[in-house]
Amino acid sequence: MRRSKSILKTLALAGYLAGALPVWAVDAPGRVVSMNLCTDQLAMMLAAPGQLVSVSRIALDPVSSAMSAEAAAYPINAGIAEEVFALAPDLVLGGTYTDPFAVQMLRDLGIEVVQFPIVSQLSDIPDVVRQMGAALGRVATADILAREVEARLDTISNVTDEGVPEAAFFFANGYSLGAGTLSHDIVTKAGFANLAERLGRSGGGRLSLEELLLNRPDVLVSAQPYPAASRSEEIMAHPALDGIPRVASGPEWVCGTPLTLRALDQMVALRETLE
Repeated sequence: MRRSKSILKTLALAGYLAGALPVWAVDAPGRVVSMNLCTDQLAMMLAAPGQLVSVSRIALDPVSSAMSAEAAAYPINAGIAEEVFALAPDLVLGGTYTDPFAVQMLRDLGIEVVQFPIVSQLSDIPDVVRQMGAALGRVATADILAREVEARLDTISNVTDEGVPEAAFFFANGYSLGAGTLSHDIVTKAGFANLAERLGRSGGGRLSLEELLLNRPDVLVSAQPYPAASRSEEIMAHPALDGIPRVASGPEWVCGTPLTLRALDQMVALRETLE
C-alpha cells in the first residue's frame, strides 16, 4: 500500500512539473526527512510548520551551512537508511550524489525519495525552489520565493567588456574552480573574469601557486578556514599572495539556494569598490 501511494505521488509530481497536472494533484507529505545539505536548506525555507522532521548533520556546520542556526531546531540524521526509516518519513529528500545504497534501500522499503540536482548556475535556483515546493506540497509559497530570485537576477546584467577585474578561486591544496560551477557563475554574473576559465579549466581542479602568481588576479576568493586548521590550508596564507585583495566564500556559496544571492551581492559590492 505504501509503495503504491509513493508511486502515485511520484507520477503526480512529475505531471505537475511537466505542466500536465494542477497544483492540487500533488499531496503534501506529513513527515519529511532531508539527507542532503542543500535540500536541508530548501526544505527549511519552504516546509510547513512541523512538516520537516530531520535534517542532515552537516546542516549544523556553520562553515558549510548557510542556515546552521536554523538547523539547530531540528533533529539531525547521518544519512543512514535504517536511521532515516526509523523516523517514519512520508518523503525523503536527497541530492544527486546522496549515498545510492541508502537511497535504494529506502525505496525498496517503500519510502519515496526525491533527489535534487546540483545547481551549477544562478538561473537554476528558481527551478530547484519550485521543485522543492512541488515535493512538499508548498507550490504557492515556493513560486513567490522563486519569483523574488528571478527578479533579483534580472536587475544584474552580465558584464562582458574587456578589462573587467579578474578573480581566482584558491582553496586548500590549491584547489580552484573553473567554468561550469556555481562559484564561477557567481563571480562572472557579478562582473569578474575567472582566472581558471582563462587558463582553460572547467569544473574543479588544482591551480598551482606559481600559476597564480604569474597571472596575479585582482581578487582571491578563498574559503573560511576551519578552527583546527590543517597544513593543506597553509597555502592560502602564503606571503607571496600578500597585497592581493581577498574575499571569503562563506556557506552561501556552497548550495544553489536563494541565499546564494548574498554571495552575488558580496561580489558586486567588491567589484564596485575596485572600480
